[in-house]
Amino acid sequence: MVRIIDYKKRQAEDGREFFVLEISGGIEMVKSQTSNQFYATAKKAFISSTFDEQTCKALIGTEMPGNVVKQECEPYEYVNKDSGEVMMLSYRYVYTQEEATISKEDKSIQRLLAEENTFSSNGHHKEEFVM
Repeated sequence: MVRIIDYKKRQAEDGREFFVLEISGGIEMVKSQTSNQFYATAKKAFISSTFDEQTCKALIGTEMPGNVVKQECEPYEYVNKDSGEVMMLSYRYVYTQEEATISKEDKSIQRLLAEENTFSSNGHHKEEFVM
């Protein structure tokens, strides 16, 4: 699951303004390469939208199925806002929808088990809840 945590106003190449939704994935524990200590973080990404500002404000806090994943891209310079350090990065974080959690094989097995219990084997139907 991802959660909408904020929104930003952006400008298209043709000058039109639009809003992007800032989303955050779940909390992750990452081990620092310098101190060897763990710290909590969350991956964030932006999704373009067709919503107006009022709708974007109302959507903050909404959860949606999906994940924020790391995606390789062309290298680019990134400036750390806190330290001013300039880094070369070759990845970005993007939103992806979750795959169905039940595979086709699992569905087939569930359907087979349901069909097996549809009729009684002794001519008497016994009602019971089958999962």
